[in-house]
Amino acid sequence: MKVRLLPLALVVLTACSTSRTTPFTAPTVAVAPLSLAARPPAVSPVVADKAMVVSAHPEATRIGVEILQKGGNAYDAAVAVQFALAVALPVAGNIGGGGFLLYRGADGQEGALDFRETAPAAATRDMYLDAQGNVVPNRSTLGHLAVGVPGTVAGMEALHQKLGKLPWRDVVQPAVDLAANGLRLTTKEAAGLNRTRTEFAKFTPNTAYIKPGGNWAEGDIIKYPDLAQTLTRIRDQGRAGFYQGQTAELLVAEMQRGKGIITKQDLADYQPKWRTPLHGRYRGYDVLTFPPPSSGGVALLQMLQMLQPYDLGRMGWHTPQQVHVVTEAERRVYADRATYLGDPDFGRVPVPQLLDSAYNRQRMATTLPARATPSAQVQASTGLPSYESDQTTHYNIVDAQGNAVSCTTTLNGAYGSKVVVAGAGFILNNEMDDFSSKPGTPNAYGLVGGTANAIRPGKRMLSSMTPAILTQNGQLKLVVGTPGGSTIITSVLQTILNVVDFGFNPQQAVAAPRLHHQWLPDQIDVEQNALLPAAADTLRAHGYKLAPRAAWGRVEAIRVLPDGRLEGGADPRGDDTAAGY
Repeated sequence: MKVRLLPLALVVLTACSTSRTTPFTAPTVAVAPLSLAARPPAVSPVVADKAMVVSAHPEATRIGVEILQKGGNAYDAAVAVQFALAVALPVAGNIGGGGFLLYRGADGQEGALDFRETAPAAATRDMYLDAQGNVVPNRSTLGHLAVGVPGTVAGMEALHQKLGKLPWRDVVQPAVDLAANGLRLTTKEAAGLNRTRTEFAKFTPNTAYIKPGGNWAEGDIIKYPDLAQTLTRIRDQGRAGFYQGQTAELLVAEMQRGKGIITKQDLADYQPKWRTPLHGRYRGYDVLTFPPPSSGGVALLQMLQMLQPYDLGRMGWHTPQQVHVVTEAERRVYADRATYLGDPDFGRVPVPQLLDSAYNRQRMATTLPARATPSAQVQASTGLPSYESDQTTHYNIVDAQGNAVSCTTTLNGAYGSKVVVAGAGFILNNEMDDFSSKPGTPNAYGLVGGTANAIRPGKRMLSSMTPAILTQNGQLKLVVGTPGGSTIITSVLQTILNVVDFGFNPQQAVAAPRLHHQWLPDQIDVEQNALLPAAADTLRAHGYKLAPRAAWGRVEAIRVLPDGRLEGGADPRGDDTAAGY
């Protein structure tokens, strides 16, 4: 991949004119040239000669690398990492949730595995509304009624059966050992478990996630004997060890105890789906990403089409003009997302129309030259066919043969529904909140949805998960993805822009402070140090509302260098770790 470093002597308020934009004018503030601090620190990525794993926890990364070193391929390592995260990262790693896995083989073979949760058979469109038709607070986010039918175990078995090389037992066993023997808590995970103690106690008081008599601390060893037994059944019986037999009985008993609605039949009926990946182009790269029921892939490709005509590199990283252009693209795409995206098995999703380059040029043509377009004036485009977290986690793997995996997996909220299956030791998702409980009413992430994402039995809820793989001239170049709820799409976008347009290495790209706009609410979320003061003043003067916010997302990236070596970027916002050999 060609790396182009930008000059550091750019001026904050200087921007390149394009056919559709004019430079911002500066308010009356002192303007200084960009200093070295205006760019993310020049941090170095992890470099490996043959293979690389990047995940949200050092133990999961270690296990993934060990599987590769034992002769496993990227798909074996993906299964091992997934189950390891279910132990080591309970805030998001899971067997009680679901996700999307995108892969590209060294031979060019590609696929998209959808193991997203589904609505139980007893689910109804208005199940989270009161008698007056209003959304009942917390009903779709906390407790047993918030749980969708889990898909992770079925998804991992489907992946392994199609593409795995090592025996199933060998790739699940490391997670069994981790749960049985225990692991040391990181500072972040200890704090997270302590914060969630009250909610765990409310739904499942006798759980390994609660430390008897006190709080967890960094370095404490936590063991999960019930989870180890569940993983042992999965190791020995595959999906039947989860969707049937003892584990299924324990899960259904938990549902009945808390007035949930998942049944044995729901579990027996669950099936993952192989889908056809989406393709797009950006600056000479082929962008491979996930189709609906992910909204992320469509939205990412729309935004890249909208941004293609603009020389973002010349504008400069996070200058007002560059932020203006990117924000206006995000605003329009999220408006489309709210209207048109949903489960394609339950209605028509107009993907070809949304990814038509003429359509996206027309959408961007409504951008005001140097001012924010109020979101109240931006609606989903008319004329298209009508539809008849923040706590997720991501991992990337590239093996020695060049097979690549980009997988995003989730419980939805932090620790999901806060329900632990008694006797089985795993946390259940609260993924039902990703449906539109009521069209036009925001969910936990502030996302507004429509009838396309309404609740129906067996339906997959809309997701923002955006695993992506970039190639150039048929050669693997970049693997990227992140958690972060509604911010996933914009975080993946910014990471691609950071590498392709601004010449950042993967570690710089994932560590760089981020910005986010999702149409509604009409504001730019701003991480600390994402904007210079003068740039922020300019944006405000041109109609943008800036909303400072704590750090979000945990982006993982792997870049393939021209000599074949691999660079890994692990997000410093979490305990994320890159390693390889």
